[in-house]
Amino acid sequence: MEYVRGGLPEDLLLLDLLGLPAGRDPSGAMVRGMGAWQAGRLVGVALSHPTVLLDSRMAPEVLEALCGPLETLQGGLLKSAEGPVAMLWDRLAACGRRLTLDRMETGLLLRPGESKGTSSPPGPTLRAARREDLDALVGIARASLREEGRPDPGDFDPRGFRRWVDSRLSRARILDVDGEVAWAGYADVRRREGWLIQGVYTRPPLRGRGLARAGMAGLVAEARAAGADHVQLTVVDGNDAAHRLYRGLGFEPYGRVRTLVFA
Repeated sequence: MEYVRGGLPEDLLLLDLLGLPAGRDPSGAMVRGMGAWQAGRLVGVALSHPTVLLDSRMAPEVLEALCGPLETLQGGLLKSAEGPVAMLWDRLAACGRRLTLDRMETGLLLRPGESKGTSSPPGPTLRAARREDLDALVGIARASLREEGRPDPGDFDPRGFRRWVDSRLSRARILDVDGEVAWAGYADVRRREGWLIQGVYTRPPLRGRGLARAGMAGLVAEARAAGADHVQLTVVDGNDAAHRLYRGLGFEPYGRVRTLVFA
């Protein structure tokens, strides 16, 4: 854990998954990791499941030591710092894997004490998701995946996808408009070292009304109250509206992230 802390903020999700006491993520998936050692010293960490993650400081010779087991992966989601992902993907592609998604993202970070303009504006108030919100959150999750051009698991495994959304319910925060869920975001990592926000989505008919700003302001305030060092997220290249929103809230870039879905 101390080794991974040295790679923050890039390695926050890796730190969180390695630190799960039961060895499983909230959906019940087993966390599988491996380390590379040199002269009795840990020099690299990777996860192969439930998400493929590589520590951000991984040197080429360290990744080479881990490539044997990683090359056996038949498919999955790989999301890490740009450099290590490129090195691993060259090996996976040579083994016959094919991409279904390849996108670049910018990692953004905000330390709550340095925020600007993150007081909640007038309007809907951020709240924790409740059991009765599950149907709406499943619909939002499916719509978000379709907008990203990713396969919709709700088409071929609706029960499994619903269980996955349900497993994240305690981390979901929403805004209501006229009694319906209008905006959702997930505080998927909530550690003192930092909060990671994912799955941010506003229903298309309600965009442009300041809901995303209000939701993120509420999440930043919650992280500040919890004593988090910072709040972080990633924004897909080309999403200029999101970049403007987060930069306006005080978020600053901390690195480049590449996300691959392969099979």
